[in-house]
Amino acid sequence: MHFRTQIPISKCDLPMDYNSQIMSLGSCFAENIGKKFNYFKFQNEVNPFGIIFNPISIEKLIERAINKIEFSEKDIFFHNERWHCFEVHSDLSNSNATIFLQNLNQILESTYCQIIKSTHIIITYGTSWVYRNIASNEIVANCHKVPQNQFVKEILSVEAIEQSIQNTIDVIKSVNPNCAFIFTISPVRHIKDGFVENQQSKAHLIAAIHETHNTQRSTHNYFPSYEIMMDELRDYRFYADDMLHPNQVAIDYIWERFSQTQISEAIYPIMEEVDSIQKGLTHRPFNTDSESHQKFIKNLKHKISQLQEKLPFITF
Repeated sequence: MHFRTQIPISKCDLPMDYNSQIMSLGSCFAENIGKKFNYFKFQNEVNPFGIIFNPISIEKLIERAINKIEFSEKDIFFHNERWHCFEVHSDLSNSNATIFLQNLNQILESTYCQIIKSTHIIITYGTSWVYRNIASNEIVANCHKVPQNQFVKEILSVEAIEQSIQNTIDVIKSVNPNCAFIFTISPVRHIKDGFVENQQSKAHLIAAIHETHNTQRSTHNYFPSYEIMMDELRDYRFYADDMLHPNQVAIDYIWERFSQTQISEAIYPIMEEVDSIQKGLTHRPFNTDSESHQKFIKNLKHKISQLQEKLPFITF
């Protein structure tokens, strides 16, 4: 008897390896996957403008970076003793306007450089629900705790999301035609929107991605992280204390499915080496001066040296 389901996932036609230049964008789940890439020492950039949940805001930032439209004073505002920008996450906000703009434009330039050299761009969408600023009539990435009466909440249609995804692909391909895309839906449930509304939101995202996928199969791959959480890990023991976010066990499992299908099997031995070194670096001995520990440290340094001979960009 079978007591659980497992989603069949086709292997990626353009799998990632240690030569890949990877950029991960989107929701907090993009951060989870990004941390895994960082742990295994891939060449990876994660959310340079912070966590972004909706497709329109991701599209706007990518277009701004590629078209080199610098942030200016009209793009920022002062609220709660800090300068903010509606296009980026509040983690980037600053008490000094000049420094804030300098930081934003430096990130803009580095994002452009990363996009043009990326072999793979992974985009994780979180929600179809967006907030439109009444004064500017623009969809914002983050409200920065500005009073809610300054926004109108709305849900993006499947057609609007599909167009946004296509715009994102097109503008990236204009500077990097060989880039491969992996799209996924965040498994985090946005219950503040409502249970039914969350399902509607995810459904719009999924439908739009698959409509785009039908015309972009050569460079466009879909990884079912949301479906894995809903169908393979359909138990609250796989959720964090808030019962909304996947816990570490769930993240590790989804990463395992991801690496099996999106990463080249040829580099699995190197990933195992990296994992062994990472575990060695976190080892806490009873006696740091003991002969056995000194031997362990020497062996660990030798492993790192050997790995760096093969992959000089790796640092620990």
